[in-house]
Amino acid sequence: MYGATVAKRRLARRLVELRVENGYTANQVCDKLNWGRGKVGRFEANVWKRPEMSDVRDLLRIYGVPEAEREELESLAMLARGRAWWREYGDVFGDDEYAGFESDAERVSLYMPLILPGLLQTSAYTEAHMSVGTQSQQWRARALEARQRRQRVLEDDGAELVAVLTEASLLYRWGTQAERRAQIAHLVAMSRRENVEIRLLRFADGPHPGMSSLISIFDFPGDEPGIAYLENDAAVQQLDSVAEVEVYKRIFAEIREAALEPAATTKSLEQLSETLD
Repeated sequence: MYGATVAKRRLARRLVELRVENGYTANQVCDKLNWGRGKVGRFEANVWKRPEMSDVRDLLRIYGVPEAEREELESLAMLARGRAWWREYGDVFGDDEYAGFESDAERVSLYMPLILPGLLQTSAYTEAHMSVGTQSQQWRARALEARQRRQRVLEDDGAELVAVLTEASLLYRWGTQAERRAQIAHLVAMSRRENVEIRLLRFADGPHPGMSSLISIFDFPGDEPGIAYLENDAAVQQLDSVAEVEVYKRIFAEIREAALEPAATTKSLEQLSETLD
């Protein structure tokens, strides 16, 4: 079963395929349906928020889609119309659908060289790092709510998480000693979950692949292609191309291989929790 974000993406991609199979240009389809130029292009680029069922049915009719597939695509459209929780935080996420892909993924792979992944942060850690930004206090409060809501994806042994952390991300001073130790203890607890794998890259092990990368990879149910995000302080880049995503999957695999095994990581985190000053 797909979530709303992935259902919408899957529907958009299939509509492109159907148009091409029928030999139409996007403008020709718009003309046939008396739509404004650009409407079909927006659908196919997946920049629609909630597809209208009448629009979807019109397209399926124009493309002569058989009944069985028509029912399947209409079901996708109904799923895509679902009101995802993260839409309530438009002031935090804007139009980016990262939170939607994260919610819909069956496996999330994360590597962040200098900061802990949001899915593994305590509230104190999140607040401390947000406080050095330029956003307002009101925005930070909303962002903290959204961050806590995002973390539910791991509850009840839900989505699988594979996270590679660096020793650097654990040793920055922030908050109180008790808060820093609580964050490490939280990582230890999370590492013991069946659906969470945490690996650590240590200073002592020297340089490793992906020293400057920041990678999020989402794998979805069934045959839905994965997606990757690259991020820095100025921009977030979404990669949908199967070839590009595969490149970053290989990079992530090399980073993961260079890190400590999960059991050794848990032991190192326990030791750090006891000695962190």
